[in-house]
Amino acid sequence: MSTQLVLLAVLMFLVTYPSRALGLLAPAMDRLPRRALDYLQLVGPAILAALAAVNVMVITTDAGPRFHIGLEWLAVGACLAVVAWRRNLFLGLVVAVAIAIAWRAAGIA
Repeated sequence: MSTQLVLLAVLMFLVTYPSRALGLLAPAMDRLPRRALDYLQLVGPAILAALAAVNVMVITTDAGPRFHIGLEWLAVGACLAVVAWRRNLFLGLVVAVAIAIAWRAAGIA
């Protein structure tokens, strides 16, 4: 294992966990306006969505990064549709994984 990865993990810890503990460290957090609390609750999912979008839309090749349309788009779209329809994230993720497994087993993707 590279020592650079350990340094990266420590750096990520120093940046990530204090922001997550902000609610515990700042007892007046519950006195913020409801709109600010709603915004802060959506920061984490927004960051995860941005990271996932890059993995779905961009492929890195020898020539550099390029835009990609493939199976992942179908799986993400199906996940979004199921979550909007049933209001159940777990069910949406199961549908997306099932699509990926089925297409890869069939040799399509």
